[in-house]
Amino acid sequence: MATAASSGPAASCADVSKGFVTRARDWARIKLRVSPGARSTSIAGAYGEEAIKLRVAAPPVEGRANADAVRYVAKLLDVTAADVSVVGGASGRNKAVFVRGVEAEEVREILSGYLP
Repeated sequence: MATAASSGPAASCADVSKGFVTRARDWARIKLRVSPGARSTSIAGAYGEEAIKLRVAAPPVEGRANADAVRYVAKLLDVTAADVSVVGGASGRNKAVFVRGVEAEEVREILSGYLP
């Protein structure tokens, strides 16, 4: 279900600006729009042209939504949770997440398989 701020579901990452994943030194940086308190944790699609919308089951209390987002991203990208860090937006919905051990292009390809 698209909102006024969302571009709606994307068929693939080709439909989304490459700005949602960038390279930063030895890390891949992912821009996320996180919605806590969902029924289950999943990628909901594109959020505008610059982010991926991620629904997380955990509530936004004491960092639990961030921890859920980190675990989910790590699982999708087949890295450990220790390789994923929220580096921006820890107390907001718009987050920057760094992932170590995987190239930005590979992240983009993997995430494209999860976009509705």
